[in-house]
Amino acid sequence: MHSDNAKELVQTTFAEIAKKVIEYTSEGIIVTDSKGNILLANPAFEVATGYSVDEVVGKNPRILQSGLHDKKFYEKMWEEIEKNGFWKGEIWNKRKDGELFVEWLTISSIKDKEGNVVNYVAIFSDITEHKRNVEQLKRLAHYDILTGVPNRYLFTKRLESLIQTSRKYDQQFALLFLDLDRFKNINDTLGHHMGDLLLQKTAQRLKGILRKQDTIARIGGDEFVIILPNLKHIREAVHIAERIIESLKASFWLNGQEVYISTSIGISFYPYDGEDIETLVRKADRAMYQAKKSGRNQFELYHNELHINDKQTLLLENALRKAIDCNELQLHYQPQMNTQTKQICGVEALIRWKHPEMGYVSPGKFIPIAEESGLIIPISDWVLRQACEDLKKLHLDYPHLKMSVNISSIYFQQADFMKRLQSTIEAANIHPRLFELELTESTIMPNAEQSIARLVKLKKFGLKIAIDDFGTGFSSLSYLHRFPIDILKIDQSFIKHLSSYEDDASIVTAIIKMAHNLRLQVIAEGVETEKQCKFLQKQGCDYVQGYYVSKPLPLAELYEFLETWNQC
Repeated sequence: MHSDNAKELVQTTFAEIAKKVIEYTSEGIIVTDSKGNILLANPAFEVATGYSVDEVVGKNPRILQSGLHDKKFYEKMWEEIEKNGFWKGEIWNKRKDGELFVEWLTISSIKDKEGNVVNYVAIFSDITEHKRNVEQLKRLAHYDILTGVPNRYLFTKRLESLIQTSRKYDQQFALLFLDLDRFKNINDTLGHHMGDLLLQKTAQRLKGILRKQDTIARIGGDEFVIILPNLKHIREAVHIAERIIESLKASFWLNGQEVYISTSIGISFYPYDGEDIETLVRKADRAMYQAKKSGRNQFELYHNELHINDKQTLLLENALRKAIDCNELQLHYQPQMNTQTKQICGVEALIRWKHPEMGYVSPGKFIPIAEESGLIIPISDWVLRQACEDLKKLHLDYPHLKMSVNISSIYFQQADFMKRLQSTIEAANIHPRLFELELTESTIMPNAEQSIARLVKLKKFGLKIAIDDFGTGFSSLSYLHRFPIDILKIDQSFIKHLSSYEDDASIVTAIIKMAHNLRLQVIAEGVETEKQCKFLQKQGCDYVQGYYVSKPLPLAELYEFLETWNQC
């Protein structure tokens, strides 16, 4: 009798514990009879579904069905319960207010001693938030946060898959490499927030052009890549490229401010230009740079000549890296003549590269390579040092001769540009007023406000500033009068046809008058004939340089020229 009481007490205790567990557990629990009618539900069920226990008792759990699963899903679920006694899995259900949620559900059958099902117990966890977090993490791993388009990782995965498919079914596809022209200028001038907004709007505009099967990805900065699968002809890719260029010509409105950009596009094709990711991307990238060199705002198809140019560029770059240490670089000096006194008042330093095997390499070939590779920085340092040393020697015999040096845009934009320049001039003990820096319009115009601040510092140091190749860039006369400059150099392209084209003569005359009204002096470069020189002198041009006076000369020959000129 005592034993029976003990058993009864234990059973009562277990029943109370079970009741407490069901009541306090964070997982939803419902118990049904063998026909599926709900007998009880716990508080966690009420919280998750929005139904109270009273509302569901006696009803079938199908009241929670979301409608997302078909009949076969439920048939398979009940087959497993009958066969194994339980089922586990994800299932979408619907709360009382109609909101869908996903849960991890376990349904178990409870049988009596004879093996008959008497109850079913369903235990579930609401994993909706967890699923959202997982999806968010997955999206962060595969998509660019700023623009919402695929990132480099997802682009690579899709390209890998497309290469396999294209190889299997003998299909071709195109890879477009896009770089936004002058995006850095907008980013630096208007701020990174506006730059980010521009990238977002650009991505949206590009997506509007592409087909559903195409992929656009942002792989860094202002660079996008586009995959055009299963092309029948390369003209399809050309057509898309043309539409992209035309689309991006239209202005963008960024917080009430109108801005313009363009894009340079390089295109490679599978399998003609490569059969792996690295090759296709590299060749499309190379074609894009060729589009930039050709004037930007256009596309370029990769072709074998670019591959040949790649090799030549690499060889030249490697040779150029050794040129400074091997004393292969030289400075030649082109004299500048005062049109009134006919005296040589200054010289322009022009860099030359004499390779032991290739001979003289054109600056038009090696300067772009130097700028692209970053070698322009040490080369510019060398030019400044050498020009200062040579000017110091020249001043022993010609103390009033001034020196003009061209400054690369990249060098001018270096944070320590002023420090480098000032230390070089001071080390050579050269008076700054006899040193002149030549900058192109394209160097100072894009970031005009920043350029003005830097030019003011140069002027305070005592240097003279000349704008080189005036008339060939995107001149802004509204800014020109604000720049603290001393000299305008008329580009030789206008001088060349002075006697042939009245328009060029009119432009030259207008530049000279405008410059003088702004209290600037004028140098005309590329003067080759006496007729050109006399015309310029008549129009009041202050100085001329060109083959009419002298070709660029090494320092030793310059001494001979100056001595002879002074005796004339």
